[in-house]
This record gives sequence, C-alpha cells and structure tokens, in this order.
Amino acid sequence: MPVSKAKTKRFWDKIAEKYAKDPIADEASYRTKLNVTRDYLGPQMRVLEFGCGTGTTALYHAPAVAEIDAFDISDAMIAIARKKAEEQGIANVRFQQGDIDALESSAGLYDVVMAHSILHLLEDRKSVIAKVHAMLKPGGVFISSTACLGDFSFYIRAAIPLMQMVGKAPHVGMFTEDELVAEMEAAGFAIAHRWCPGKNKAAFLIARKAE
Repeated sequence: MPVSKAKTKRFWDKIAEKYAKDPIADEASYRTKLNVTRDYLGPQMRVLEFGCGTGTTALYHAPAVAEIDAFDISDAMIAIARKKAEEQGIANVRFQQGDIDALESSAGLYDVVMAHSILHLLEDRKSVIAKVHAMLKPGGVFISSTACLGDFSFYIRAAIPLMQMVGKAPHVGMFTEDELVAEMEAAGFAIAHRWCPGKNKAAFLIARKAE
C-alpha cells in the first residue's frame, strides 16, 4: 500500500469508533438523499458503494436491491459495518476492506454505484470517476454526496490545512460543485439529479451512463 494510503487508512481506523457514535450532522438532508436514491433502485439490482464507512447507507438500502458490495479503506470501519449487518439480520451486503483503486476491473457489472462523502478525499478523483463509468451497466447511475469545498466559506477552507498539520484531517481536495459536474460529464455521464441543501453543505448528484 502506498505511504499516502497507509496514512489515510490509519487516520480512519483511529477515528472509526467515534465516527460510528457521532450523530449525522444534517439528518433532514440525509433523509432526503436516501429517499431520492430509492427512486433509482430496484429488486434485481447489484450495487457498489465505495467509501462505505460504517455501513449505514448500504444497510438502509439493502432491502431494496439484490446485493451490495461495500468497500472502505478502514478495517475498523468495516468491522463495525459487519457487526451492524449481523445485528440487523442483513445478509445481502458484502463488506470488504479496500478502496476503489484496488478493485478489479468490473466492466458493466453494476446497476448503481454510490460514493458518499468520499470524492473530495481522493487524490485522483477524475480517474475514479472514469472507473465508475466503466463499472456501470448501460443506463446505470452514479450517486454521490460530496463536500465541494471550493464553494465553502473561506474560514472552513482555511481551517483544513491547520487540521491536517495536527492530524485532525486527511487529504482533502478543493473543487467546486460546477467543477465536479464538469468532470462527470467529461467522463461520459449525464446529470439526472442535482441538489445542494445550502451553503457549506454537500452536493448530491445522480449521474447516468448512456444506454
């Protein structure tokens, strides 16, 4: 594992327990995103989620689809997710440690790919978006929620380097929502749904691969 990824893994392993216990920062917006996502799911679908964290979103959507492959770079996050799946009696989600770069080529395998709170943490976002496009079946959708920090307030943007210096933040990319949309369109996606609940909030995008 490259040094930068090993460092990222250690960061998320260290905070996994606290992350699992912290309440969702904007519950209303999260519920809206869950509800909109359900409109794009079906009982025969195979779904991939990368950067799945402790599995909350994957487990919520599990009853609506055939199967979900869920990956996270953090072993500690995956351990918590597996425990939650066992406690909830959910058997159609496969939680595995790993990241999107390490996944084998799965061209045309998935109906839906989800990436929540992860695109801004990637060092090579454009190549990942291209890989997601290849992984989707024709007509498949890429559903993401992303902190587009280029649109956030100056004070938040200025605080991130300071937090990184003291080990309180991982690598974070700075880009705007418009830039992210342009990157998805350049990869061959058409934007089917676009919503941001307000200033300093994550942008929710649903991008469709052509039939």
